[in-house]
Amino acid sequence: MSDVTEKTAEQLGNLKIDDSQEQQTATSTPSSATTENSSASLYVGDLDPSVSEALLYDIFSPIGSVSSIRVCRDAITKTSLGYAYVNFNDHEAGKKAIEKLNYTPIKGRLCRIMWSQRDPALRKKGSANIFIKNLHSDIDNKALYDTFSVFGNILSSKIATDETGKSKGFGFVHFEDDTAAKEAIDALNGMLLNGQEIFVGPHLSRKERDSQLEESKANFTNIYVKNINLETTDEEFTELFSKYGKVLSAALEKTEDGKLKGFGFVDFENHEDAAKAVEELNGSQFKDQELFVSRAQKKYERMQELKKQYEASRLEKMAKYQGVNLFIKNLDDSIDDEKLKEEFAPYGNITSVRVMRTENGKSRGFGFVCFSTPEEATKAITEKNQQIVAGKPLYVAIAQRKDVRRSQLAQQIQARNQMRYQQATAAAAAAAAGIPGQFMPPMFYGVMPPRGVPFNGPNPQQMNGVPPQQFRNAPVYGGMPPQGAFPRNGAAGNNHFYQQKRQALGEQLYKKVSAKNVDEEAAGKITGMILDLPPQDVVSLLENDELFDQHFKEASAAYQSFKQEQQQQQQQQQQPAAEQPAPQA
Repeated sequence: MSDVTEKTAEQLGNLKIDDSQEQQTATSTPSSATTENSSASLYVGDLDPSVSEALLYDIFSPIGSVSSIRVCRDAITKTSLGYAYVNFNDHEAGKKAIEKLNYTPIKGRLCRIMWSQRDPALRKKGSANIFIKNLHSDIDNKALYDTFSVFGNILSSKIATDETGKSKGFGFVHFEDDTAAKEAIDALNGMLLNGQEIFVGPHLSRKERDSQLEESKANFTNIYVKNINLETTDEEFTELFSKYGKVLSAALEKTEDGKLKGFGFVDFENHEDAAKAVEELNGSQFKDQELFVSRAQKKYERMQELKKQYEASRLEKMAKYQGVNLFIKNLDDSIDDEKLKEEFAPYGNITSVRVMRTENGKSRGFGFVCFSTPEEATKAITEKNQQIVAGKPLYVAIAQRKDVRRSQLAQQIQARNQMRYQQATAAAAAAAAGIPGQFMPPMFYGVMPPRGVPFNGPNPQQMNGVPPQQFRNAPVYGGMPPQGAFPRNGAAGNNHFYQQKRQALGEQLYKKVSAKNVDEEAAGKITGMILDLPPQDVVSLLENDELFDQHFKEASAAYQSFKQEQQQQQQQQQQPAAEQPAPQA
């Protein structure tokens, strides 16, 4: 796509967003006179972040008269959220734009164009929304759209994908008309698509699915049987269950060569017979093996139960090790499990100890020691934290789950941003009131000016004797030094020494973080979070790449989590409810 000409840019600059026009959407059938004469609003998604209004105008204006274009952006960073709205002056132009441009590449990405539906009643209209599963992995958004568009006007369609963009094997299509949805279900359900038989049916809300599940639980007829003797015949299996009622089908699952897998299914004619079979046969002996017999469950239900069991087990372990499991880092390579246990044995009864290692057996510089009581663990922290072992000061603390650590890091970012905002607000208020510049604690939230560039920060007296030169070219350090970092006597020389040491560590750390191919803002924030560690810990990170990678991943994950939450909150606050994009299935 060629660059936008000056004339095109000028035309785009003269466009104005008319709220009254933006509220109009194609809600009726294309054949109606009202729709033909109304404006058309299109949702354009899956866009590259660099796509601008000017580029979209250059692409869509040849189709028809464009009234406005808006790329939705983050309220603070102004970065694109990956979707936009293109409004035409007439419906026919919008229809042509979908026909000609849908799933065409824009800056290397296939765009997804749909009618913009801001009416909640239309977006939540379930009767025209269908669900498709067992899709071949090669079926993408375009193939799904092409397959179903022959039945009527599609409001939205999308293949569900994982984090890597790979298809999950199911998707959704939302038609404008109930009749079109019904015709698509009747025609395509059970059809072979890329060699796989697909299921097509009405999309059910979670509440409706849960209701159906509860109903199936209360009236089940299909049962699951496992731990079956591998010498069992089909006749013996059927006979075992037939005494409880009429059996519609009984099947022993087998391998390709005909050997039993040890489980099977039985389907009764009525629920009462199935329930009686479960009650009497579960735990009974059959051919010297104890049978397991229960109501047959769907995959979704089994996954939910496994998830609940895993969560219960996780919570049980958390309760068991709460306050007794210690995390130890900055370990010398010579420290193995036995030596680590010797170091901590004087403080209580150790139930487990482990030094974490790489695949080739090299120490990763950290490990865990678990005591039998919280009192023993507390005593070990008090005595061993910062103690020199094999030439290195140990860091000892209560072990925390990864999600807890990330949450704490995210909270640190949020607290710093809040402080930054409050300082900026106070400074603006003071300037507006004509009050002379007041002292603000230095907050290093961005790369400082390079050497030789005038420094506009506090004067040396305000910095407790530290000259501004010390802060030039300094990376984002994440705020003031931790509480207690400055000597209580306030000696300028000691403060100066601390700042010099902190700056030197920060610059080295910033280089390592920047080498991870992160943007300038992220590099600064991550550097600031890691630099909040005690200086000796930062030195350890600089010397041990694996330990650095661990802290970098945690800080990066916390930063990304915080950014996503911030973007969602800002998007909800900045964008009126009527302008929220229609939820794409």
